[in-house]
Amino acid sequence: MHCSRSGEKRRHGCTTVPTRLICLGNVVIDITARVAALPRRGDDIIAESGAMLAGGSGFNVMTAAARLGTHTLYAGTHGTGPAGELARKALHDEGIAIAHEPEPDIDTGWDIALTDAGAERTFVTVVGAEGHLTSRHLSTVSAAPGDTVYVSGYGLLAEPNRGAIIDWLAALPAQVTVVTDPGPLVGTIDPQSMSAVRQATTWWSCNDREATALTGIAHPRDAAKVLASSGMGVVVRLGAEGCLLTAPGNDPVALPGFAMDAVDTNGAGDAHVGAYIAHLLGGFAPTEAARRANAAAAIAITRFGPATAPRTDELDHFLGRPTVK
Repeated sequence: MHCSRSGEKRRHGCTTVPTRLICLGNVVIDITARVAALPRRGDDIIAESGAMLAGGSGFNVMTAAARLGTHTLYAGTHGTGPAGELARKALHDEGIAIAHEPEPDIDTGWDIALTDAGAERTFVTVVGAEGHLTSRHLSTVSAAPGDTVYVSGYGLLAEPNRGAIIDWLAALPAQVTVVTDPGPLVGTIDPQSMSAVRQATTWWSCNDREATALTGIAHPRDAAKVLASSGMGVVVRLGAEGCLLTAPGNDPVALPGFAMDAVDTNGAGDAHVGAYIAHLLGGFAPTEAARRANAAAAIAITRFGPATAPRTDELDHFLGRPTVK
């Protein structure tokens, strides 16, 4: 059965310490708006609804994992100002620990997230303190055997984050699992940096469009096999169709999704990644972790907002049975 906090235990002296998710992804503020359609250039439209919410790949992944009982640490940077205060409150409310003090003289970044009638989301992002992660910050963060580290492609777009993350990953103990999601801007990441991160990655999670961008191969199954040929486990997310799971040396396994009426796809991929990590840390086999991640993402798209992943009881109810490892 599922414990209140997932993750196997490691010994630290005479104390049993739970394994953790350590997140290097960004936390920003989503200024969300639901619109019938995106405006034409020069137009002015009125949104149907909107909100200011903590979001970003890091926050969404951490929230998904924390709601499933995972001990979670935000190792990224955050700012001084109203956006930073909102981000820290959201992290606190989800029970997520914060590794660093706020950066002085700069606020947390934000984005405008427009969701249209087809539930598709469109972003415009302004980078803030989350883009100022340095080796000095990460020198105070230690990953222990059994921990999982999450890396987002957004952190590989520019310095100083890129260099700090790559150097820190290279020094991790071999028993640390690294899960990387390259994100929609994968085509703009420096290839040398991408190669360095792939060498450190245990599990690679991306959607079918990102898999094609990385490999030049249109068919997701073939793209997954190429990605896995470098020695990583690979999850290719297929939206409503579920995902493909490829262990190194094996053929992809198709795990079907769940048909749902989508309200907002913002954060659905992040919900999948966070749920997959939480279930791996909880001792589930990769196939069952991916199946449950499919369900978590399906639930998330029925709710408006960036961090809408379910809690354990909601996920179990959706799947119609108690959690079994």
